[in-house]
Amino acid sequence: MAVLGVIADDFTGATDIAGMLVKNGMRTIQTIGLPHEKSIPADVDAVVVALKTRSIAAQDAVAQSLSALDALSDAGCIRFFFKYCSTFDSTDQGNIGPVGDALLDALAAKQAIYCPAFPENGRTIFFGHLFVGDLLLSDTHMRHHPLNPMTDASLVRVLARQTPHKVGLVPLKQVQAGSASLRAALDKLLAGDVRHVVVDAVADTDLGIIGVAVGDDPLVTGGSGVALGLPAAYRRRGLLAHKANADTLPKVDGGSAILAGSCSAATLGQIASFDGPQLHLDTDAICRGAPVAAEALAWARDKLGNGPVLLAASDKPDAVKALQAKFGVDKSSRAIEQTMATLAKGLVEAGVGRLVVAGGETSGAVVGALDVSALRIGPEIDPGVPWTASIGGRPLLLALKSGNFGAPDFFTKAFDLL
Repeated sequence: MAVLGVIADDFTGATDIAGMLVKNGMRTIQTIGLPHEKSIPADVDAVVVALKTRSIAAQDAVAQSLSALDALSDAGCIRFFFKYCSTFDSTDQGNIGPVGDALLDALAAKQAIYCPAFPENGRTIFFGHLFVGDLLLSDTHMRHHPLNPMTDASLVRVLARQTPHKVGLVPLKQVQAGSASLRAALDKLLAGDVRHVVVDAVADTDLGIIGVAVGDDPLVTGGSGVALGLPAAYRRRGLLAHKANADTLPKVDGGSAILAGSCSAATLGQIASFDGPQLHLDTDAICRGAPVAAEALAWARDKLGNGPVLLAASDKPDAVKALQAKFGVDKSSRAIEQTMATLAKGLVEAGVGRLVVAGGETSGAVVGALDVSALRIGPEIDPGVPWTASIGGRPLLLALKSGNFGAPDFFTKAFDLL
């Protein structure tokens, strides 16, 4: 029976943390929508629910997250994790604080940590400030994010604007003093009615210390990095046995394709580095209702079978802003997502069995179009991005990549791994 239930606020974030758990010996499935107890394989240790709540109204995000919590509880989970992006994407109105408060209330828990650190991918927290590489979050491209612009690197300040409860900090010095020191610091803050605690971390060893310290907590929140220390903590408490080959996936034949919808700098670099056939979609035409998907599928069908093909709606920030100004944020986003969903369905019908998708919103649209209800998590391609296999229906291998993740050669590396 599953021990850990994870509530993720987008699809690629769900895959990210699921891959981290598998890498550390927990057999994991990711469900698209709410899980049903009878559909969870008996060998599964963790169930990750992929929601699409990062950029919706806070009250809707809360409602969906509570429904996920109920479903995971019914499935037997006894520990819970709220997963959000390692860049803490969230406006001043939410959704991280409101969802955190709601989950704590539902679990009758008194405190939760907040730690989006992922040192291997350059996300670190020092004195409560989030860094991406050697830059403060507020000095990176994330300050220009079209939906959740991050202009403040202080996670304590960001979180304090989202909740009526006290927000505190455990600085790096206390974390690196060991798990007992960290636990004592958390308990001291709790005695002062501090409900939400940002925890510093700059290395994987810090994440291991954090995992030991919070292994008994009903709720942990953060990016996928902090999940690195949880499997070992659960084993120490007798809740989990290590399982070999946790990342084994079935072999799936068929063509290979890439769908890129993210406009992040990382994805744009990966597109530029890809040396196979690629087609850049006309997003203006998409928003005008032109038959872009049909034309793109005709182009792709002629090239399938000779290595992966790439179809991209990604563009630079200035071009994205111009498109949104012309057609509106909601209309342009929906039109592009629908086109990518149509492309995914058409590619699979044309014989594609292995598909890489770049971008959280794009990934959500794709799995919805393909009627994928759950994924078994497999081997890691790059930090935070594993291959997955669909459960039920037509067998597919899917790699759902957060726009910000992956090395420049990610697209080529992904298929080489298979």
